[in-house]
Amino acid sequence: MNGALAIAPILIPLAAAAVQVLLGIRFRRFRAGLSFLSCLALVVVAAMLMAAAAAPDGKGTTLVYNLGNWPARFAIVLVVDRLSALMLLLTAVLALAVLPYALGRWQRMGPYFQPLVQLLLVGYNGAFLTGDLFNLFVFFEVLLAASYGLALHGSGARRVGAGLHYIAINLTASMLFLVGVGLIFGVTGTVNMAVLAHLVPGLTGTPRALLHAGAALLGLAFLIKAAAWPVGFWLPRTYSAAIPPVAALFAAMTKLGVYVILRLSLLLFGAAAGPGSVHFGSDWLLGLGILTLVVGSIGMLGARELGKLAAYSVLVSSGTLLGAVALHSPAVTAGALAYLVISVLGIAAFFLLTGLVVPRETPEGAAQLEPYDPAIDALFAAEDERRVTSPAPVVILAASFFACGLLLAGLPPLAGFVAKFALLAPMLDHGPGATVLFALIITAGLCTVIAMARAGIQIFWADADWEFPHVEARETVSVVGLLGLCLVFTFVVAAPWNYLAATANQIHAPAHYIHAVLGQGAETPP
Repeated sequence: MNGALAIAPILIPLAAAAVQVLLGIRFRRFRAGLSFLSCLALVVVAAMLMAAAAAPDGKGTTLVYNLGNWPARFAIVLVVDRLSALMLLLTAVLALAVLPYALGRWQRMGPYFQPLVQLLLVGYNGAFLTGDLFNLFVFFEVLLAASYGLALHGSGARRVGAGLHYIAINLTASMLFLVGVGLIFGVTGTVNMAVLAHLVPGLTGTPRALLHAGAALLGLAFLIKAAAWPVGFWLPRTYSAAIPPVAALFAAMTKLGVYVILRLSLLLFGAAAGPGSVHFGSDWLLGLGILTLVVGSIGMLGARELGKLAAYSVLVSSGTLLGAVALHSPAVTAGALAYLVISVLGIAAFFLLTGLVVPRETPEGAAQLEPYDPAIDALFAAEDERRVTSPAPVVILAASFFACGLLLAGLPPLAGFVAKFALLAPMLDHGPGATVLFALIITAGLCTVIAMARAGIQIFWADADWEFPHVEARETVSVVGLLGLCLVFTFVVAAPWNYLAATANQIHAPAHYIHAVLGQGAETPP
């Protein structure tokens, strides 16, 4: 396949956003149709790139598109391997599934919702595809600029306060990112990731120390984006304040931080990085993953609204993935990729579900989840236990809530259990740190069960006065579609797992990636 197709996931949403901005608030149906065609095209292109990246020999093909045909040391390079193709398809499927939900009442809260979503996809796709650090920064900023507008979409005091807080934190992360890239460029004379991987083993003394300092700043910037604790304190407030379709799209944003950390840690600081650089920062990453897991679990138990409960589940997934990345094991990484896919789909479905269960535009303190009080049990002792008939929409919401609980907790029979088992099984062979992470992941699952059960009982069972908002059919389609996709992965396991296992093996052996980029007519760096 021609490597030029690698630029399509960037150009498609960029063109759609440009047309939608030119149309303004006119032709609402045309703009909605354009969003649908853009997301559908992204799914098709991502599937084609994934098929091309999965070569029959099992090693995988890496597609490289060198803009301008400059040497790799200076070129803008787009690279598609198994991992980037997986992330492209996951993001495209998420956007397509969220679109019907977003095209209802939520997009009417502001005139530029749809072009902002398309620009968000430009940032996502560019960050997954780029092969150099500077353009990673560029697409990172495109992503953030779009996310600022989406976080503030709908206005309201709570949303504006959380959005401004989010903007301030991410501007700090951008500054750290830029300083880190400058340090690395000053030491090596390049920002191309493949060239950097070629140069790292030969660095010694002060240049190596400066490279480590730059990498640490980059790592901190993306730990902020991945919501690692303590630099992830911004996430629960921001995600719970955003409207549901925006929060669902943001579910993949923390995984972008995890993606970059996984990519750079294995490419630049893998087994071939040389003494002093092998697995640089892994102990810190494992510690931060464990801390994030603990905070996320406690936050879920203490959450008193569904939006906060969903937001803290993002922290739990981020902590799990960061800890898994720190172990540098292909088997653990394969399980982590499976967990990443299921957690993104499950958390996105949960965020959408919060908008169907709890009215978002309610006075502060309304529709809160109450703490458990054992004294209340006596009130139900003589309750009439005859069968109560529930409206069909409420039954669908209750079933979806139950499915989300199973997915987030990693309980059988859904795909969340399969993914978590694949992640946990190889961990016990990796020392005491991995054992602690193993125990905390199990504990986090128990905390998720408790928190989800408490919320579900209050909303669908114990509170007869709970008021459900009006539910549109298109909104239900989005939730059921995401959960249905997770259900498919429960039964169709072999092919996805083979792809993920091959992906893990490929990124843990980065020589193929380096050769593919440097082999595009580029000079071998000194």
